[in-house]
Amino acid sequence: MTGEDTFMSHLVELRDRLLRSILAVLIVFCGLFYWARDLYTVLAHPLLAALPHGGQMIATDVVGVFLVPVKVTMLVAFVAALPYVLYQVWAFVAPGLYEHEKKLVLPLVVTSFLLFLLGMAFAYFLVFPAIFKFMAAFAPEGVAWMTDIEKYFSFVLGMFVVFGVTFEEPVVIVLLVRMGIVETAKLTEIRPYVIVGAFVVAAVLTPPDVISQFMLAIPLWVLYELGVFAARMIGARDDEREAEIGTLATSPTPGKIGSADPPQNDGK
Repeated sequence: MTGEDTFMSHLVELRDRLLRSILAVLIVFCGLFYWARDLYTVLAHPLLAALPHGGQMIATDVVGVFLVPVKVTMLVAFVAALPYVLYQVWAFVAPGLYEHEKKLVLPLVVTSFLLFLLGMAFAYFLVFPAIFKFMAAFAPEGVAWMTDIEKYFSFVLGMFVVFGVTFEEPVVIVLLVRMGIVETAKLTEIRPYVIVGAFVVAAVLTPPDVISQFMLAIPLWVLYELGVFAARMIGARDDEREAEIGTLATSPTPGKIGSADPPQNDGK
């Protein structure tokens, strides 16, 4: 098989796996479409719970009451189908990886997915209630605090991405150490700068309130420490494995101790 044939076969495989991934998301979306309004109600619960008694959300777009629940359902469908999508990605790249790379990549893919979900859950259950209660308490008297459902969805989606990507920090640190770009000793040395940087990043990415900034900066710091610890543990395990291999390579083979030949019996 020529190089061109190999390249075309890879393109065909990539197309097939991409179509399977899209089809999986669409199938899940169709199965969830009946509950689109309920899914949006669940997504809007943190804000509705923080609004004063009788408070509600509004829709300023004619088709917003239909499109926003559909977008929420598509988001849920994508997250639900993400394990299958990641499997398709893994199946495409796995044949080109060495055995030791496969042992590292698969756990990192699974961990990345779980950490992203954890970041979204952290934002939904902890960050959103704190932000919305703060905003409701800060609103001037006589001001009816209501928001458009499209703007609310954009805000929530942005926060999900911010916290989901933020929670990927341990995976990024492990990859950087494994690729030899940085050493764990250097990561420990720059810890004070990382803490300051975490608060700067939180101030840029979150709404302008102290609560949400702290609720992003603190996890950034904790996840950094977790990533350094994981990288150090993986490095120590690799060192032990290399030491064992070196010991086995240098140990004498049974029955061949020493280089001298056994004494000869000359019959005397």
